[in-house]
Amino acid sequence: MVFSSMTFLWIFLPVVLLVNYLFSFIKNQKIKMICKNVSLLLASLVFYAWGGIWYVLVMLASIIGNYLFALWVDNAAKREKKAERKAAFILSIIYNLGILFYFKYTNFFISIIESIANANFGLKEVILPIGISFFTFQAMSYVIDVYLGKVKCQKNPMLLALYISLFPQLIAGPIVKYSDIEEQLLNRKESVDKFTQGIKRFLYGLAKKVIISNVVGQVAETVFKSPVGDLSSSLAWLGLICYTIQIYFDFSGYSDMAIGLGKMFGFEFVENFNYPYMATSIRDFWRRWHISLSSWFKEYVYIPLGGNRKGKVRTYLNLFIVFLLTGIWHGANYTFLLWGVIYGIFLVIERLFLGKLLEKNKFKFLNWLYTIFVVMLLWVFFRAPDINYAFAFIGKLFNFSSGKLEIQLSIDLWQWFILFVGILFAGPAQKIFKKSYEKNKGKTWFFWLDFITQILLLLLSIMLLINNTFNPFIYFQF
Repeated sequence: MVFSSMTFLWIFLPVVLLVNYLFSFIKNQKIKMICKNVSLLLASLVFYAWGGIWYVLVMLASIIGNYLFALWVDNAAKREKKAERKAAFILSIIYNLGILFYFKYTNFFISIIESIANANFGLKEVILPIGISFFTFQAMSYVIDVYLGKVKCQKNPMLLALYISLFPQLIAGPIVKYSDIEEQLLNRKESVDKFTQGIKRFLYGLAKKVIISNVVGQVAETVFKSPVGDLSSSLAWLGLICYTIQIYFDFSGYSDMAIGLGKMFGFEFVENFNYPYMATSIRDFWRRWHISLSSWFKEYVYIPLGGNRKGKVRTYLNLFIVFLLTGIWHGANYTFLLWGVIYGIFLVIERLFLGKLLEKNKFKFLNWLYTIFVVMLLWVFFRAPDINYAFAFIGKLFNFSSGKLEIQLSIDLWQWFILFVGILFAGPAQKIFKKSYEKNKGKTWFFWLDFITQILLLLLSIMLLINNTFNPFIYFQF
């Protein structure tokens, strides 16, 4: 089930919100929170099972396994059995990565072996459960934090299950650490103000996804599914620009909806985007893009490897390892691997000398131009079906040739307009709107303008959802 579906918008969400609201009338705080948590857990399991009942079994295996490993780690720590505690921790890492490897990378490694052996083993393809990378990382972070003593071991399996499976951020993040919502699981505060903020955040996220991402995404889909030889250079650039806008509004739109849904139920989730296309370096870009994933790798990989505390060479190596793993996390394909490797190389180069040059450069527009150019080119590897297509596509961008397919055949006036709006709201317009918002947010006319805008965006989103079948979520595959 996706947030931008009629089933979710008009059946699932209203029912879950109504049940949650009815439990608010229970006077006993403890009983009230138990009822709310049980209803949210059941709703989250139904939400995840919508894509296939067997998916739930995989997630339950993750929940039960990590619950038991954390108990083991905690119990060994209390008995001061350091070796046993460390063994339990290592086994938990193997367990989580084993689940992730089997479902996400088995097909990839079998294809490599078959290619080397020039044979077809006829093995059944392993189906990838939706969002497995997200909930696996959340579960891992919980056990790691218990091992490090950052959080207390959760003895109530229902609360841990709710943390891992909570439907607003289950499938595509943001990746929420247990410490971020540990207190909220039992003592979250719900209010009319927070609920209305949640609705607003959800509606703007829905609009980003449906009105912008889906519309320009159709152009990107047409371009990237065409043979490279049929594309003109101008159409290849158009497809890449559209995909650059699509993936940002797709993922940030989902994150906005997740954060908004969390607020409706009293939760506060971490922000996941901060206008990444306004970045003036690759390092800056990764401070702004998929913030929860970057923070996860920094806290649980980069710093344990030594971070920048063991000399320059080790720092460069650590950065490279982190982004190699970031690429691998995104998918079992040479394209993602190379995508992560190249980002790692650029970050090392910026650490070596380029970062200092960018800081000294007074013409920040040139810094932005360099950053967005690199980011866009690397999106080719992210979107291309295979490595050969990616290199051929990049070649097409720079050979300035014509092709069977031209721009006028691939994009209409409405899509041009939405592409312009997408570029505008990917960053350039934010300074103007932020100043206007801060200046007028307390005024009555501004409240009603904001309210009417939300209603219009909702109506337009519904119209587009009814009339179009193109409604993918890019990050569901991770």
